[in-house]
Amino acid sequence: MALVDIKNLEGRTVGQVDLADDVFARRVNPHLLHEVTRWYLRSQRAGTHKTKGRGEVSGSGRKLWRQKGTGRARVGSIRSSIWRKGGTVHGPQPRSYAYALPHKMVLGALRSALSAKLAEQQITVVEGWPLETHKTGKFRQTLTRLEGETRTILLVEPEGNRNLELASRNLEGVKLVTPRALQAYDLLRHERLMLSKDTALQLGRTLGSATGGSATGGSTAADSAAGAATAPAASKPRRAKVAKSGKAGKPRARKAQAKAKSPKAPQAKE
Repeated sequence: MALVDIKNLEGRTVGQVDLADDVFARRVNPHLLHEVTRWYLRSQRAGTHKTKGRGEVSGSGRKLWRQKGTGRARVGSIRSSIWRKGGTVHGPQPRSYAYALPHKMVLGALRSALSAKLAEQQITVVEGWPLETHKTGKFRQTLTRLEGETRTILLVEPEGNRNLELASRNLEGVKLVTPRALQAYDLLRHERLMLSKDTALQLGRTLGSATGGSATGGSTAADSAAGAATAPAASKPRRAKVAKSGKAGKPRARKAQAKAKSPKAPQAKE
């Protein structure tokens, strides 16, 4: 377990907390961090770029001059793509840049980013955030007492602390996120990670239960339960092609009985 000092809002050390090794002491995977960062940034793109095609630009649809006899090149519309103010060919259209990424990759990158922060001693665990006021100036003084003049700080705290939300939203370089919205990109983008003791323990439980056990890739009971919950239901056994004795050949038997009951046509006497 990794031991980290706990500080109060005055900047004094008041204790220590054990952080889960499965979350804060994993081997850092740079390639995984790159892939998840690329996936996150692409999902944030608006994709609202748009150019007008030939059918969308302004202009009449009439033919400018007759097809033959003028000595000029034939032309059908003033909105042609080779004309000035004409339509754009194969221009960008609104689209989504997002793509799917396995959930295990996202969680793995989050653990790698948290482990990198701990290895570089850039994690500050606070006893709590009992702010008396929502004033930004007072909160800036509190951050200075804790971490000096650090320019970029990522705060991780659950919803409900209204004073913390109001005091931190107008500070440049300071971002407040909930544990559910924590992304590896935010951890890489900010220099310092600050979280309360309860939040640090919560991250260790939630991310540690979803991990594959140890760093070697073993499975846990939580993984087994999750796999059982998502496994498709067993399909019903198919009926045997040959029916049970006494019921086989029913259609043929019915046809034979119908032929036997039907009256025979009278035969002509010789």
